[in-house]
Amino acid sequence: MDYDKVEDTFFEAFEGKYVRALITGPTEEIVKRSAYDSTSTPSAVIGRVEGGVEGFLNKNETPDGRYGAVVQYWLGGDDVEKFAFELSYRLRQDILVKPFTRIFDYSASDSDEYIEMMDIVGHCGDGYEWIVEKYGRIMINVPIAVPDFQIEEKFKINDGIMGGNFWYLCSTPEAVIDAGDAVINAIMEVEGATTPFDICSAASKPETNYPEIGPTTNHVYCPSLKESLGDESKVPEGVNYIPEVVVNAIDEESMNKAIKAGIDAALDYDGVICISAGNFDGKLGDKNVNLLDILK
Repeated sequence: MDYDKVEDTFFEAFEGKYVRALITGPTEEIVKRSAYDSTSTPSAVIGRVEGGVEGFLNKNETPDGRYGAVVQYWLGGDDVEKFAFELSYRLRQDILVKPFTRIFDYSASDSDEYIEMMDIVGHCGDGYEWIVEKYGRIMINVPIAVPDFQIEEKFKINDGIMGGNFWYLCSTPEAVIDAGDAVINAIMEVEGATTPFDICSAASKPETNYPEIGPTTNHVYCPSLKESLGDESKVPEGVNYIPEVVVNAIDEESMNKAIKAGIDAALDYDGVICISAGNFDGKLGDKNVNLLDILK
């Protein structure tokens, strides 16, 4: 692979907490809807839970012999009570309501920190819920109108790494979509990695004129502002679009492997001018990782 188009720059990443779950259902479509609906809003930048779809499993790979999706739910920081409360919205509003779904803990770690699901999800049964031992797990059975929803009693809380990223700077809109789809598919082949923003159109910066709404546009990288900003603009010649891909992963090795896979996929497209990364002079993330170092 020719990496001449990759800039000598770095991305920043930081530690976070995650739950790794397995959603199962009777059809691939129901499982995909549950997985994508429950992870559709990237919210860590505003202090809430965000998620990503890690991949899909065949029937012979799941505890109950049905179609499966592996998903991750993340929160930056150590507020476990907030994590549990925010996570409950994703599980109740986006998965429990889908017919015949179940959710299992899918953590491979030895963490002894858990979220108990009875208080935040199980009691959707209004006190009529009960415990069953099935599929080699302890499950909460929640009676609902399309009987019944089941969720594992406890989910491990794990330590992982968030916010790794790269930009693939493009000359054409086709490259944004085509290369982006290839990048996301390549990253989904890496176990333990997710892309919470999918193809992200909006690079942000920590300083803002409107702190009440959180991060705002990284204006010096907006192609539509290049002419008005003049020398302040950092948009290279010939670049009209600067999409970003953000990666959360169970560990740094998985993150770096995912970013390399994504960069390799993007470089196959003629409309990709170069590869760079978003960083803030090392002031935001706990870890600074040079792109060229992980491409060796």
